[in-house]
Amino acid sequence: MTGKASPQDELAARLRLLQELSGRGVRALARDTGLSSSSLSRYLSGQSVPPWAAVIALCRLVKRDPRPLRPLWDRASSPLPAPPKTSRQVQPPSPPAGAPRPPRNDLPRDVPDFTGRAVQLAAVLAAVHDSRVVAVDGMAGVGKTCLAVHAAHRLAADYPDAQLYVDLHGFTDGREPLDPDPALRTLLAALDVPSEKIPQEGGIEPLAACWRSELAHRRAVVVFDNAADADQVRPLLPGAGPAVALITSRNRLLGLEEVPPVSLDVLTPQESAELLARASGDPGGSDGRLARDPESAAEVLRLCGHLPLALRLAGARLRHRPGWTVGVLVERMAEGATEFDTAFAMSVRQLDRAQRRFFRLLGLLPGSTFDEYVAAALADIPLRGARAMLEDLLDAHLVQQPAAGRFRLHDLVRRHARGAAAEQDSPAELEQALGRVLDYYVYAAAAADAVMSYVPPSREVSAGRPPAELPTFAGKHAALFWFATEYTNLMAVFEAAVAAGADAHVCELPRFMRAFFARRCGTTHLNVLFERSLVAAQRLGDPLQLAEAHSDLGFARYNAGRMAEAGAAYDAAAPLVSRAGDTRSEAELTMRRGYLRWDEGHVEEPLDLFRLAGRLYTAADCPMGAAHATAYEAWAMLQLGQYEKAARLARAALDIPHADPAWPPTLTARITLGVAIAHEAPDEAMEHLERALALAREDGHKHNEAWCLNCLGVALRRTGRHEEALACHRQAFALLDELFEEHWKIHFLNGYAETCRLAGLPEEAMKLHRQALELAPKLGYRYAEALAHEGIAAVLDETDPPEAAVHRTAGQAVLRPSYGRVIGG
Repeated sequence: MTGKASPQDELAARLRLLQELSGRGVRALARDTGLSSSSLSRYLSGQSVPPWAAVIALCRLVKRDPRPLRPLWDRASSPLPAPPKTSRQVQPPSPPAGAPRPPRNDLPRDVPDFTGRAVQLAAVLAAVHDSRVVAVDGMAGVGKTCLAVHAAHRLAADYPDAQLYVDLHGFTDGREPLDPDPALRTLLAALDVPSEKIPQEGGIEPLAACWRSELAHRRAVVVFDNAADADQVRPLLPGAGPAVALITSRNRLLGLEEVPPVSLDVLTPQESAELLARASGDPGGSDGRLARDPESAAEVLRLCGHLPLALRLAGARLRHRPGWTVGVLVERMAEGATEFDTAFAMSVRQLDRAQRRFFRLLGLLPGSTFDEYVAAALADIPLRGARAMLEDLLDAHLVQQPAAGRFRLHDLVRRHARGAAAEQDSPAELEQALGRVLDYYVYAAAAADAVMSYVPPSREVSAGRPPAELPTFAGKHAALFWFATEYTNLMAVFEAAVAAGADAHVCELPRFMRAFFARRCGTTHLNVLFERSLVAAQRLGDPLQLAEAHSDLGFARYNAGRMAEAGAAYDAAAPLVSRAGDTRSEAELTMRRGYLRWDEGHVEEPLDLFRLAGRLYTAADCPMGAAHATAYEAWAMLQLGQYEKAARLARAALDIPHADPAWPPTLTARITLGVAIAHEAPDEAMEHLERALALAREDGHKHNEAWCLNCLGVALRRTGRHEEALACHRQAFALLDELFEEHWKIHFLNGYAETCRLAGLPEEAMKLHRQALELAPKLGYRYAEALAHEGIAAVLDETDPPEAAVHRTAGQAVLRPSYGRVIGG
């Protein structure tokens, strides 16, 4: 028999009838009522309860009296808590390809038993209206987060562009507060800001400026939960614009003088009694358990200290033990030491032995939110068992679920779990559990990296043991999403591995994050990680581990523009790689040395290195690596003006099939081929270049998009289409300006300048060449420095031949031996 629909579902059904009467689709209905289409969709589907003002707007549109809906809206807005669901959550289907993505909503679920706080809620909403930022402070467990989240849900309809939530871990037991840097990167990623637009250097201020700029045009509400102090949260605050922020902290944030505070005290006795009744499912009246034993009920309130968190935990125990009297609840609670520990310990005692062990171990997790896979690895149990236990802990209010598939422990619960583990589990057992977590993250990162990287891994993970089950990734975007979700956990796990002396994990975890860092986090963090990995590798004494650590650190240095340090790291790696006899590692190091030597201004040596790398990859049975070496040799030939060789090598690279049309060798080969044949076969050339550009845009990789645009400009210049070429160059540089990537311009400045010269813009050409001449020596890019001299000489040939000769001689002096004609692309 079908159960009665909930008030929220019934209200949604009534709203759908209003939509039918209107004869409008969701977008048209949203437009005519002044609502956002995403919010209206949630109201019509029953996912959330609309503000009463939204109900009135819908009724007015179809000329219906809204007053008969008010009782139903009241019940839907403040429902009595329903019995906990025991069925497992079903993941919603993914939106169809090409469908617009809904606005980001990271807010935790609004508690159904929100009680009291009318004055404080009004104060929060008034502060948001007047100042756009408010800080809620109070003691642990007093309900700061519940109030802020409840207020944020109330504000969501008026701030439809995004509803964001971040735990700053100001008072999380066992971990340091979240630094503003990763907090800002997480928030910018939540807004789908392209990683290439996010500053990688310069400290916190460029990041904060980028964040304020993104919020300036969005009606967004952000909850900053659990702030440690004013310094932690100040860089995160919105600037000018419509966005609002709600902050919670156990401390009064005196340093934020411009932010109005709202302080919370414990609930009043009346509010406490009401919350206990709602949390326990007590029907009220003389027949309820609370009414039958008012003295015991009052003692429960006292033992809970009138704190919402403790009251909810106590109420949950009473709800799920219909045979208990309130007196039994008091007896169980009185065995604890404090209000919090009383409630937590009482809840834990209702679990069976396996569940209690599982709960204690969860307190050891070094990250923030977690999924069922790492929980299963932590406890060394099957995934199905971990999933079931997490559901049980959710029912017991010992675990929270901020989002589908993600779980977290409240700070107080985490502290209790860690304390219980220290008392009840041996140090050896706890060390083994943490070791399983480290193992899990290394293997999971390796699995995600294997999906993202175009070259298969050189060798299997050697740190620890593989977990029984790992998440699967449907493609590189799914793997990238996993890395972004787990980023703060991965950093916490790396620190835990360092602290535990787990040198193999310290060596391998960053290695499997290289592709992610390249796309999302830049090179600063990766340099720091590999510096520490090198120290760990030196302790391990494994020649191959040490060789790869030197090589990886060198590549991180190279990408950061630290050329001399990159060369020193490669020099240290070379004899170790040779001694280890690992052909794949030797091929990778050879490619990296080729990149470096080319940018340093050498010609024959890097070409030889690219060819050697191709042979080594072939010997190691790695055709993808060989294709990359061929594609990059083709690119180098293109720079030297050897178009026929460049085209032949590019076609050879394109002949090697790959499932991902945007994988780097294919993109490099298409760009190279397009520029190389632009003069002889312009139609085919444009087809290759426009295909490469479309793939880069589809892939969301802004650096590659800028590269494709610049090369398209070079090809158009070669066909005499100067105005179109200039437009492409300007688009490329606009992207780089947006990405704060000044050092990337060194690859494009001379090509852009040459187009300006041939388009009859000598002054603009001279300006661009001089920019390159100033930037190249700072970065150590001798090849670009030589091109700049040559370009200046070409501009000056007609107006100042002696000065042109000076620059031509200077350019030739930069490079030894000399090189052939270049295209400046």
